[in-house]
Amino acid sequence: MLAGLSAALGAGLLWGLVFIVPLLLPDYSGAMLAAGRYAAFGVLAIVLARADGAALKRLTRADWIAAAKLALIGNMLYFAALASAIQLAGVTVPTMIIGTLPVAIAITAKLTSGDAADHGLPWGRLLLPLAVIGLGLLLVHGQGAHAGDIAHDARYWSGLALAGVALVCWTWYPLNNSYWLRRQPAGLARAWATAQGLMTLPLALMALAGIALWQWASTGTVDLAGPRPGVFVLLMLLTGLLASWLGTMLWNRASHLLPPGLAGQLIVFETLAALAYGFVWYQRWPTLAEVGGITLLMIGVVLAVRAFRQRRAPPAELERPTPV
Repeated sequence: MLAGLSAALGAGLLWGLVFIVPLLLPDYSGAMLAAGRYAAFGVLAIVLARADGAALKRLTRADWIAAAKLALIGNMLYFAALASAIQLAGVTVPTMIIGTLPVAIAITAKLTSGDAADHGLPWGRLLLPLAVIGLGLLLVHGQGAHAGDIAHDARYWSGLALAGVALVCWTWYPLNNSYWLRRQPAGLARAWATAQGLMTLPLALMALAGIALWQWASTGTVDLAGPRPGVFVLLMLLTGLLASWLGTMLWNRASHLLPPGLAGQLIVFETLAALAYGFVWYQRWPTLAEVGGITLLMIGVVLAVRAFRQRRAPPAELERPTPV
């Protein structure tokens, strides 16, 4: 239990780092940050592919297309939307929106499941946890809204909309990833994660090419490295290694050591770590309203996850896949 909790905590601390990167690099767009991070991870996947060569050769053309879709939506679009949301609306509210992922995934899984038993949940049981989550978001939202400042409001609401896009992307990803894995023989989880990493690399390179074309068309110059190339490259390598690889490794270990019901709720470590990093960046303590809102969000997520807990253990494929 202690080893599993420590692994889950370590994964959350590492995943929380990606929420602060957009603040460390405000001069780089969300698309540029996503392209840089996953170009670094794609290069790492090439190295990892040596250990999974035999399994990767078994993948069909349709499998590689599925891996490309998962990489595009679950990696590139998700992080581009998240990074842009944080740059526009700050780290607190977008992070809390992403913190509702366990609830969004559970609701979507129930609605899209072909199992009649999955539709038997009394939806009235969700009223209380959803109300608690909504109240928590409203409390923190009230700290970030500046009524009457049209420019600020436009940026802020655009950021919240992009956080919603990121939430949709990462709700879609684990469910579709699970659907593919359930149709395969056992033992392909590691190779499948590596395959997604390999497909992420060309997507990242195409994104970089598109950004270069946009820069040329709008300014007549191309500057992919940006104003702080050394810091940018270092942070992209660190997020690719620590968040995309080591963090997922730790989460996979936690998933094996802890009961599924407990492991699913410990994704809260990512949200708490991201919020803590954000307040350190802003060099302030959270306000009383923010503390109350964050607490309500966590309580609501735990209540909702418990309401959705299945009698049988949920499939492990809904967890973030390990890339090694």
